[in-house]
Amino acid sequence: MSATERLGLALLHRLDPETAHGLSLLALRFGLVPLPGCVSLPRLGTHVAGLALPNPVGLAAGYDKNAAALAALSRAGFGFLEVGAATPLAQPGNDRPRIFRLTEDRAAINRFGFNNDGMEAIGRRLAAFHPRPVPIGLNLGANKTSANRAADFATVLVQCGPHVDFATINVSSPNTEGLRNLQGRTLLAALLQQAMEARLTLARPIPVFLKIAPDLSPGELEDIVDVAVSAGVSGIIATNTTLSREGLKSANRDQRGGLSGKPLFEKSTRVLARVSKLTNGTLPLIGVGGINSAEDAYQKIRAGASAVQLYTAMVYQGLSLIPRIATGLDALLARDGFASVSLAVGTGRSDWL
Repeated sequence: MSATERLGLALLHRLDPETAHGLSLLALRFGLVPLPGCVSLPRLGTHVAGLALPNPVGLAAGYDKNAAALAALSRAGFGFLEVGAATPLAQPGNDRPRIFRLTEDRAAINRFGFNNDGMEAIGRRLAAFHPRPVPIGLNLGANKTSANRAADFATVLVQCGPHVDFATINVSSPNTEGLRNLQGRTLLAALLQQAMEARLTLARPIPVFLKIAPDLSPGELEDIVDVAVSAGVSGIIATNTTLSREGLKSANRDQRGGLSGKPLFEKSTRVLARVSKLTNGTLPLIGVGGINSAEDAYQKIRAGASAVQLYTAMVYQGLSLIPRIATGLDALLARDGFASVSLAVGTGRSDWL
């Protein structure tokens, strides 16, 4: 990390987290952040659900909710981006304050509640950003006041699908009351059927992923995987934030919302490995939760992930973390004799079961 980046992070950490978040996006949009460009090395190039990724390190949904900084983020070193979540109608989300740093734990708790500009505004920004230097996906959400939340996902997919390379069905956020109930077998099957039918109406049917929670029982996880495979989803993203507060030290540990960051790493990686075992490696998986280093990313891949995503670690280590993880991952693959990242996928799964 450069002295400039260290100073910038120190200044942002003097502000409340949501204000700092907004300022970081403005700095990106106005070219105030040095960016290395996409990291593209032979060992790191891979394919996930038909998507060609220059490297397997992606941006998780939630940072650029409104697709406002696509050009800059595409040059930040990521191999792919996920923006959103987008809902059919714009909504303000939950009352502020709604995001909290847990500095001692290198974590954050948020209860944003899908605040976003709505699918039409987000769709226009996505349509205007072309060509796309790296694959860009959209996290799909449901409006808090919707009478038919399951239909909201299909609605956003039809509206925005033509302008992205993949979409993610997000029924795992803990910050919209009742949303996680849609992970139950019957409701999830109906929701995924609607979404996959909507996908077929697109001139270019894109991969559709399902993002799951880390707080599922073994039985619930088996049901979700079974339903997802039966519905024909393109892959599973494991995992979203957790409601667990085990082992936290920071003053904000009792705030309501989803916990992300370093404390989530072990829990989310165990869920990832279980999903890998349940699918026998036949369904592409994206590992998310607690990645702070190249070694963390490598462990996710060896647990079964074909690619990884991160967000909270940037709060503490800045955007320079992205090329450091990508080049560090390349070095780890070389150390262990893997000619490509795909050859390492799942080779350490048993360590997490």
